[in-house]
Amino acid sequence: MKTFVVLMGAPGAGKGTQAKKLEASLGLPQVATGDLFRANLKNETELGKLARTYMDKGELVPDEVTVAMVRDRLSQPDCVHGAILDGFPRTTAQAKALDELLNEFSAKIAIVPFIDVSQDVLVERLAKRAEIEGRADDNEETIRVRMEVYQSETAPLLAYYDEKGLLVKINGEQSIHQVTEDLTEVVQEVM
Repeated sequence: MKTFVVLMGAPGAGKGTQAKKLEASLGLPQVATGDLFRANLKNETELGKLARTYMDKGELVPDEVTVAMVRDRLSQPDCVHGAILDGFPRTTAQAKALDELLNEFSAKIAIVPFIDVSQDVLVERLAKRAEIEGRADDNEETIRVRMEVYQSETAPLLAYYDEKGLLVKINGEQSIHQVTEDLTEVVQEVM
């Protein structure tokens, strides 16, 4: 049976870094929605063109389009045993759509690790990352707005997955190495 890991955490929690490390240790591909969007836009796929029509108007891309991109990606040969989902789902509606999609694939979510980091540490990390990468749009005010959006839209997923008995908290304020060790340990217990 295909098995999926839904990696959760606020922007700056280290999801991308940890997903790459899990990918290497588990042999499951990292499926990041940001990468999916960029690939579909760059390759001008039908889904990419559809997404662009919303993005060009400054609107959010509807869940159906995002879910269709995820469905397409999860049907690729490298996902035959499952994947590590990074950045999807972002809302409870997307989580329910993912449940339906995984039923189609006769698959399940094995675990939902949540990399828990306090807001002050997240703001500090994102500000440092913005400075290193030269991202002028990531100032403290913008970062705090992103945190508010995360809290209102994505944080309810924690309760959704906790009720299903899938959520496991990982202390994301430890060293990268220690977070990797803790994360790998909890994931391998259920795989």
